[in-house]
Amino acid sequence: MNKKVKKILSASGLEIFIRIGKLFSGDNRKLQAKLIARSILYPAVAIISFLLLWSFFAGRINTSLGRIPGPQQVYQAAVILKHEYHEEHQKEKDFYEAQKKQNAEIISRDLNAQIQVRKYVGKPTYLDQIYTSLFTVFVGFLIASLIAVPLGLLCGLSKGVMMALNPLIQIFKPISPLAWLPIVTIVVSSIYVTNDGFFEKSFIISAITVSLCSLWPTLINTAIGVNNIDKDYLNLAKVFQLSARKKVFKIVLPAAMPLIFAGLRISLGIGWMVLIATEMLAQNPGLGKFIWDEFQNGSSNSLSKIFVAVLTIGIIGFFLDRIMLLLQNLVSYSSRENNE
Repeated sequence: MNKKVKKILSASGLEIFIRIGKLFSGDNRKLQAKLIARSILYPAVAIISFLLLWSFFAGRINTSLGRIPGPQQVYQAAVILKHEYHEEHQKEKDFYEAQKKQNAEIISRDLNAQIQVRKYVGKPTYLDQIYTSLFTVFVGFLIASLIAVPLGLLCGLSKGVMMALNPLIQIFKPISPLAWLPIVTIVVSSIYVTNDGFFEKSFIISAITVSLCSLWPTLINTAIGVNNIDKDYLNLAKVFQLSARKKVFKIVLPAAMPLIFAGLRISLGIGWMVLIATEMLAQNPGLGKFIWDEFQNGSSNSLSKIFVAVLTIGIIGFFLDRIMLLLQNLVSYSSRENNE
């Protein structure tokens, strides 16, 4: 197996595929088979046990929305949401085709006629809500990172800046999104008054709230990473009389990168949790609003759809964490290779 492929698989926590490759290549097959079986068996036992316990207790708990749905009911709800997605997008396709045909007939009768192109205004589907939440958390996380990394570098490089900003960091770090949300809503509503902007007002409110709550781990980890750089590296920069820019990009950032990515990983996880709460409370489009709408709907399938959304949030959060872990490990491995 290629060394680069091995490094990526190992960094992403997918060592099982490396073991499968060794098994087929004849490298200690008995040991590799044992390790593969263990890697599959343990998670499978945990998942099956969870599903059995869920099925056992689900039918014994009654709520205002009916009995707690079991795995089968939740799966059926997921299938319904998938069908709703295809139906809604077919309606959208039919709408634009009918509009195109109608406009073509108008132009054929009068070449100077004014035609109107209307936007389809059907309700967003479940998959559309997922896309909205992912896009919002990405923008909020990007804003937070662009603020946190430079500030963290300044704090790590200058004790004066660190002493000045540390009290503010400690004050603002523990503030809940529930406290930030009304402030952000009021400020954005007073500044962003246009109705035809590129972004929806609700999107901006959610993205800024995510940024305010998720930038602190990256800021702190960046400062710690820079502060813990081997002093010999910094002395080397003085010997070679590197400019401040070269010092940051050639020495400081590469040395602090593993801790920076550790902070980014934590920030992304916090941002994802904050976003769902923000969408739910502010009624902004996304998975959070979907959960709240289903709770208010109170139909027989609402609880099953809420469970689908909860599992979706967890699965997406898992994959986001895996992606950041992969990047973090790749950076760490690159640093180790350079040191070697």
